[in-house]
Amino acid sequence: MLKELVEQMAKALVDHPERVQVSEIEGEQTSVIELKVAKEDLGKVIGKQGRTARAMRTILSAASTKLNKRAVLEIIE
Repeated sequence: MLKELVEQMAKALVDHPERVQVSEIEGEQTSVIELKVAKEDLGKVIGKQGRTARAMRTILSAASTKLNKRAVLEIIE
């Protein structure tokens, strides 16, 4: 569920939604969600001073709290 959430948010932001890749590494308590986008879309996902990335992490955190888990978003270049 969290993986799909990140994927939908990223695809809405970028120019090349077909190049968005999201993978999830699940642990017992924590899930690490890795987001890869096209090089030219990296700035759109991060945003000015990291605001967009921070907003995505906040939404992910709220969603993961409902599932009694912890989620970390990693944006990979």
